[in-house]
Order: sequence, then structure tokens, then C-alpha cells
Amino acid sequence: MRDRRWQLQEAKQRFSELIRFVESEGPQIVTRHGEEIAVVVDIADWRRVSGASDTDFKFFLRFGSTVDEELKAELETERSGVPARVVDFEADT
Repeated sequence: MRDRRWQLQEAKQRFSELIRFVESEGPQIVTRHGEEIAVVVDIADWRRVSGASDTDFKFFLRFGSTVDEELKAELETERSGVPARVVDFEADT
């Protein structure tokens, strides 16, 4: 059994091994200059703790985010009333 702490440089160099340890032994801690900076956890553990699920992400991709009506009104009022210029695509350059 390996210590669950990895120095950042070691974690980068041995990332595949780090992931194998996450799968077999649980969360792994990454340190930089002796300070704990991150924890690598199994995706199932992450979803359980965060409340996230595949369906949340799929829903976002399918329906996207909605624009707040107040923001939409603000964006529309900032538009200039000047019509766009006409572009002649057939003109010789």
C-alpha cells in the first residue's frame, strides 16, 4: 500500500499510476512544496459528494443556459440604432 500523498511533479509524471491508485485505494492528495493543494478522487465519489450526475450535464448540453431577462433587456438597449453597412460582394478588389 502506497502513501496517499503525491508531490505535484511526481503526480504529473506518473498520472496513470495516480489514477490506478485512486481506483484501487481511494482519494489521493497532491502537494506542492509540502502544502496540500488538491485531492484526486474517483468520479463516482465526486458525483456522490457534489450531487452532480450525468443527467445534469446532458441537460445543460441539450438545453443550454437561459439568459436572464434583465440581462437580455440591458443588452438590447445598448445596441446602436445605426443600420449595418451594405457590403458589395461582387465588387472587384
